[in-house]
Amino acid sequence: MNTDTIERLRQVSVATLATALYKRGLRNQVIQDVRPVARKGRNMVGPAFTLRYMPAREDRNTLAEFRNPEHPQRLAIEQCPKGHVLVMDSRKDARAASAGDILITRLMVRGGEGVVTDGGFRDSMAIGELEMPAYHSRASSPTNLTLNEAIDINVPIGCGDAAVFPGDIVVGDDDSVIIIPAGIADEVAVEATEMTAYEDFVVERVRDGQTIIGLYPATDEANLELFDEWRKANGR
Repeated sequence: MNTDTIERLRQVSVATLATALYKRGLRNQVIQDVRPVARKGRNMVGPAFTLRYMPAREDRNTLAEFRNPEHPQRLAIEQCPKGHVLVMDSRKDARAASAGDILITRLMVRGGEGVVTDGGFRDSMAIGELEMPAYHSRASSPTNLTLNEAIDINVPIGCGDAAVFPGDIVVGDDDSVIIIPAGIADEVAVEATEMTAYEDFVVERVRDGQTIIGLYPATDEANLELFDEWRKANGR
């Protein structure tokens, strides 16, 4: 992944990225009903590495499964590449946990950029204290075996109604998480950076009492001229 793109995406909001993708006809890229376990004050940015859960069947999902060295949940933790975000399809069901603090700590120590599930985490308070960003629906104490069977690693999944393909770029801020198709990540990052600069200018003008008419969106040429002056003065 382009390092310039990573740095640009670290400085823009998911909301701005959603608008940039909307302009390209992509309207369902934000993972729904997922939020930070704890706010980090910085963006999570990295390629997606995926894990898919399916409904559990009682004869296949006993605690003995965790002794299996080939268990897909454990393998996903051990195989997720450094700098990637582990994204889990937990069927939008938080009645059983997607993982707990031991596995998520292991992912962090291995260099994971972050973790996202459309289910829940057990030990969520401990996960929230980790340096690595984590996103879920809500806290959930029951083991994943209660309802879910980890079945596939690094395949296309759905997470919170968003399609996620391995290698897609995942960006999470203190509000939510968005999926950017890998092939357009560079151009989206550049556009979102430009959008963010203008939005920062707008916020200053609005706080000074200016109307949003003609300012946001920019339909008044005079505002664009003021924006150019603002950028020069602020090194943007």
